[in-house]
Amino acid sequence: MSLATDIADAVVTELAHYAFSQDFEPKMLVLPDFSTEELETLRVSVVPGGVEIDQATRSSSKYTVTVSIGVQKRITGTPEETVATMGALVDEIADFLKSTDLSQFPAAQWHSLTNEPIYVPEHLSQKRTFTSVLSLKYLLFD
Repeated sequence: MSLATDIADAVVTELAHYAFSQDFEPKMLVLPDFSTEELETLRVSVVPGGVEIDQATRSSSKYTVTVSIGVQKRITGTPEETVATMGALVDEIADFLKSTDLSQFPAAQWHSLTNEPIYVPEHLSQKRTFTSVLSLKYLLFD
């Protein structure tokens, strides 16, 4: 598990040192659970995920490490405005991470990224909260 948390910490460092269009303080969390009041502030949570180990050669392994990033904020305008504005930030984070090496973990190579869900309709309608999840996969070899 330390491999996943180390990479999640490295992702937090990269996010924290980049100037995005909206200000936020990324945090590595194992259980991102916020009250309605806490979501008045934009929350970007980096959550360590799984580690898959495959044989690369007879004497080496390939590690695929998944890290998820949750982007959440209580909406103030219409759902359409919020999805457009916050969706642009999610795209900005995705574009940044797929083109950035992890300075604290240079052996990790970005492999893939998915944005699912793009937003959670139930959160928008029932909680008036935008929630989007990016899942990134990084590869390492030993």
